[in-house]
Amino acid sequence: MYPIQLALEHGEYRLKGQFMLGSNYTFLADVEYEGEIYPAVYKPSRGEQPLWDFPENTLSLREVAAYQLSEALDLHIVPFTVYRNEGPYGAGSLQEFIEYDIEYHYFNFTTEDKEKLRPIVFFDLLLNNADRKGGHIFFERDTKRLYAIDHGVCFHQDDKLRTVIWDFAGETISDKLLAPLARTSNWSARFEPYLSPSEISALVRRAEKLAETKLFPHPPPGRRAYPYPPI
Repeated sequence: MYPIQLALEHGEYRLKGQFMLGSNYTFLADVEYEGEIYPAVYKPSRGEQPLWDFPENTLSLREVAAYQLSEALDLHIVPFTVYRNEGPYGAGSLQEFIEYDIEYHYFNFTTEDKEKLRPIVFFDLLLNNADRKGGHIFFERDTKRLYAIDHGVCFHQDDKLRTVIWDFAGETISDKLLAPLARTSNWSARFEPYLSPSEISALVRRAEKLAETKLFPHPPPGRRAYPYPPI
């Protein structure tokens, strides 16, 4: 386990500032562990605004479930995320903070960088991401590694996919992306701490459907398929 992972799981953390954009309370935190300081993003459950279609106080749990799904799919696109039962404002998710250029996002990505987004789209299909905005995907400043964040509004059992990335609609999904879908037998245990049984069952059904169709879908004609605002 990397030092940042040990720090987020066991370190003491204090708030450094609040992110003002967004409807839910989100804080930048300093996590101290074995004499080192690590920046992280803290999302307390008590700071979540109620949603009509998601159970209350579950968004931070879904953030952790998204990290777990990214790892299960061998994508490694979600920063390390854990659920802490204690914190300045109570229980919530704690996620590794990644430095990136906030002015460089999906809507001004180069053509070359947009071609790297198939794993994100594949991930969102399984995640049933109801809010994939253009600013939720980025490249780390130093390494240029691709990341995706803000996954509180995900994993609903009903079809909720809303995303700005429909670039690959109709394309065949690569065997490399599909391969981990053969390992869904342990998903129930993996996601049980974070999702309801019906949500886990729906996740497995989406995986089975993708393994069968092997296609990136087109936007659904019968409902809104894009988030608002888009960035």
